[in-house]
Amino acid sequence: MQFIDLKQQYELYKPEILAAINSVLDSGRYILGPAVTELESELAAYTGVKHAVACSSGTDGILLALMALELKPGDEVIVPDFTFFATAEIVSLLGARPVFVDIRPDTYNLDPERVEEAIGRRTRGIIAVSLYGQCADFEALGEITRRRGLFLIEDGAQSFGATQNGRKSCSLTEVATTSFYPAKPLGAYGDGGAVFTTSDALAERIRNLLNHGQVASYRHRYVGINGRLDSLQAAVLKVKLRHFDDELAHRQQAAGWYDEELAGAVATPTILPGNTCSWAQYTVRHPGRERIQEHLKDKGIPTAVHYPLPVHQQDVYAAAGHADGDLAYASAASREVFSLPMHPFLTREEVRSVAAAIREAVK
Repeated sequence: MQFIDLKQQYELYKPEILAAINSVLDSGRYILGPAVTELESELAAYTGVKHAVACSSGTDGILLALMALELKPGDEVIVPDFTFFATAEIVSLLGARPVFVDIRPDTYNLDPERVEEAIGRRTRGIIAVSLYGQCADFEALGEITRRRGLFLIEDGAQSFGATQNGRKSCSLTEVATTSFYPAKPLGAYGDGGAVFTTSDALAERIRNLLNHGQVASYRHRYVGINGRLDSLQAAVLKVKLRHFDDELAHRQQAAGWYDEELAGAVATPTILPGNTCSWAQYTVRHPGRERIQEHLKDKGIPTAVHYPLPVHQQDVYAAAGHADGDLAYASAASREVFSLPMHPFLTREEVRSVAAAIREAVK
């Protein structure tokens, strides 16, 4: 059994993908070519956002967003303590300080009730991750940031295609980012990402920043980065985007099967009213995680832990002396969560076999 079956996906779309790649190769436009421009238009239309700017990775997307917002050394940015390292890493890379805030115990997303008390005089904004494919509470977070004069970024690396109250992920904040890492719901065949914004000024600045700060050929207004998405990845993504909604429906079906088969055995995901999930991961929870994982491994069923440490316990941040008690839900989740195979091509029998193995392990 595959944790994520990218090979089956490729075989299904192979003629379209090869034709798209050959079109780029024949054009000779490999960097910032027409495929990238067309992808950006399609991403903007899909999300309902005015500007989508393709870039080299989801991590670079966060970097570009923070650079465009002119984050400075000494500034503070509130981030969830339970997320992939990149969310906090980029804040530190720019010389600012990530302020770790605990999560909700049901969705594993940033808890708005704990955000307010973490805001200080140096706070510039909030990065809220839409973990596992479900959007964070952007209504509550947006009310806080508007009232306190802060920026709000959605890190939608896992949630492209999800919705909140009828609006798509990456359209819920003034600036949002996503990742096209191959294992994401919409994945390229290499690294890739995008930044989404309603602001003309931010979009223009991001486009300049991702190309070494250029405003015209060899004219550099900013210190930027090489953050461009190549045309081959854009071509692959354009093909996959055509099939994306069908894949989301199949992911939802697989998640529904898991919910049924695992009821009462482990804690299954909680999707809040008004939300839909893109199911980047199907993540369950049990205090006997290691025993269950070992049993599944013996049966040839892969699992993964997203994530085995809260960010404040990573070596680079441990010296800051964060109290685990202040981040109790993140710390507890890191000890108990584990993710099961999830992709659009799972069969009901495969889901049943995973659930049967889990039930054997928890007896």
